[in-house]
Amino acid sequence: VQLQASGGGLVQAGGSLRVSCAASGRTFSSYHMGWFRQAPGKEREFVAAITRSGTSTYYADSVKGRFTISRDNAKNTVYLQMNSLKPEDTAVYCCAAALNSFASDKYYYDYWGQGTLVTVSS
Repeated sequence: VQLQASGGGLVQAGGSLRVSCAASGRTFSSYHMGWFRQAPGKEREFVAAITRSGTSTYYADSVKGRFTISRDNAKNTVYLQMNSLKPEDTAVYCCAAALNSFASDKYYYDYWGQGTLVTVSS
């Protein structure tokens, strides 16, 4: 499966942004999906995950209550709605697909897309 994230940009603190990840190739609905982010000089970290059907989600504590992950299997797309953004949310956000595991550990993900940069100004 090929993944391509989009929708990043510059937003002020307290604002909102939605990033998307479009998938092509193998059956999108066969994969659990996750969002990860990597800030300059830091390791990649887990943000959110969603099961194949979209019935279950899981969030990092740092974004819980502010971010929402969702998916539209008919459109082969997963979304990350980000509200109440903070400067510390600045990072490159990328999506990933896992065939077998609904997980926060990046090692369980099989495919990765190119990221999209989100910059939150103070």
